[in-house]
Amino acid sequence: MAYHELGHAIVALSLPGTDPVQKISIIPRGIAALGYTMQVPTEDRFLMKRTELLSKIATLLGGRAAEELMFGDISTGAHNDLSKATDIARSMVKEYGMSEKVGQVYFAREKRAPFLNLGLEGAVEYSEATAEVIDNEVRKIIGDQYSKALEILREKKDILERGAKLLLEKEKIDGEELKALMEDTSEGSQEQK
Repeated sequence: MAYHELGHAIVALSLPGTDPVQKISIIPRGIAALGYTMQVPTEDRFLMKRTELLSKIATLLGGRAAEELMFGDISTGAHNDLSKATDIARSMVKEYGMSEKVGQVYFAREKRAPFLNLGLEGAVEYSEATAEVIDNEVRKIIGDQYSKALEILREKKDILERGAKLLLEKEKIDGEELKALMEDTSEGSQEQK
């Protein structure tokens, strides 16, 4: 769990347009959350750029990437992260026109209350071929951002290991402690050159 949560935090701190990391904890919260990485926006946001959405997806996938990097295997701990990342990628493709292959087209169904018997008028319909292109684009976005998260964590593996050790000792650390650890490591590697 410590590696998983630090994977999220390190990726978030390494990419532009992410919300600042406030706290990382491996203290279980409720039934579902075995740990968490808290990111708090610095301001109210009404619009997000494509690069910010991609960074958000990479951050969500950072936990699973850390598991794979450190243990050569993955767990079920990323199920909620995968759900959120897929929702963002699907919205990018179907609603926001952020896919070159799909283009500047809106393909999402209108959201309606399920108990209202209004039929499907106004719903966007598309062919199976278009559905396949959409699915492939969503899969590509997820795959590319997972690769990006893995690459970041490979480069910062020493920070991941030291941060996990610290987190296991203290059970929670704040974003400033992780930033200091990252700065300390990067300064140390520059001095060695």
